[in-house]
Amino acid sequence: MKLYNSVTEKKEDFAPLNKKRVLIYVCGITPYNTTHLGHAFTYISFDVLIRYLRYLGYEVSYTQNVTDIDDDILKKAAEQNTSWKELGSFWTKKFQEDMKLLNILTPTNFVKATNSIEKIIKMVNTLLKKGFAYQRDGNVYFETRKFKDYGELSHLNSYLMLRFLKERGGDPFDPLKKNPLDFLLWQQSKQGEPLWHSPWGGGRPGWHIECSAMINEYLGDKIDIHGGGIDIKYPHHESEIAQSESYTGKKPFVSYWVHTGTVLYQGEKMAKSLGNLIMLSDLFKKYSLNAIRFALLSHHYRSPWEYKESEFVRAEESFCSIRKAIEKNSETKFDKNNPHFKEIISFLDDDLCVTKVLQKLTELSKLESGSLGNKKESSFGGTIKKTLEILGFAI
Repeated sequence: MKLYNSVTEKKEDFAPLNKKRVLIYVCGITPYNTTHLGHAFTYISFDVLIRYLRYLGYEVSYTQNVTDIDDDILKKAAEQNTSWKELGSFWTKKFQEDMKLLNILTPTNFVKATNSIEKIIKMVNTLLKKGFAYQRDGNVYFETRKFKDYGELSHLNSYLMLRFLKERGGDPFDPLKKNPLDFLLWQQSKQGEPLWHSPWGGGRPGWHIECSAMINEYLGDKIDIHGGGIDIKYPHHESEIAQSESYTGKKPFVSYWVHTGTVLYQGEKMAKSLGNLIMLSDLFKKYSLNAIRFALLSHHYRSPWEYKESEFVRAEESFCSIRKAIEKNSETKFDKNNPHFKEIISFLDDDLCVTKVLQKLTELSKLESGSLGNKKESSFGGTIKKTLEILGFAI
């Protein structure tokens, strides 16, 4: 199996740290308004990866986080005159319900950032003692100049880093920073904001350190696969590498960085901040759950794509045809040595090319229905059914 590694920018043979077990972490939601199509694309993509790894015989330990304390949550809670905890709990539950409807596997560990405060404080304290961080006015910052490989993942120069940092919620103009690219590990809470006691005063963790702490706590110093959307490669994932490797002294922190492509709508990245969202709750009213999964998997996980309703209409028709093909010959036994199934496996082994798999299933369903070729050759029900199972369709 080959996976595209964002660090090397090429496909690499997959070789986990442990021959029998794979450690995966995927960045989760900030629960203040979920779940849109961009979320669904990311989590369905990793769902297929995890299912396929398990099919190959690996035990998979999968951790996904919830960023339940964040500037956006506090802002939205204030707007709605509710508590940040109630807001986060409501949208976290809604997200879990949506994932269950889409037949997405439940993570081994589904954890909240606020449950790892003790670990976060320990990591920040260690980074200070090692000289990778500094304290100013109750804030603690990671000093990026102390980590020589900062930028290795994103492949960005300082100018582009500053530009993206500003666009993605960072503050390069913070006067307390030594360097505009330095980032918060711990921030002093403002009046009325939630706080936790620390050696640096009452405050709350920075965004990046939350994920590093949860990974270290639930998976260890080094993991096989770290995933998330391409939009958080910098600054989030870049900063995770710096603080995690500085904390443990071990490199690489992650063997394979896997990023999903951007989902667009109306010419812009689909984002809560822009409000150009296609919500899953609206799609559920129009299309079957399998059709939604089919439409999303029709795009390679690394490719950017734009939402078009016509794709979901076609996906409904395509999956209906595939289901009919299975029903027509439901007694067909599965044979893993079937040349068609071997071809399907070769597609999955090639950086999880599910798009080609779906094209193959469509072709086989037509053969099965007798619309192409000799009907005597129509014996693909077992292959189709097993493939759908691997891809996470509910059949």
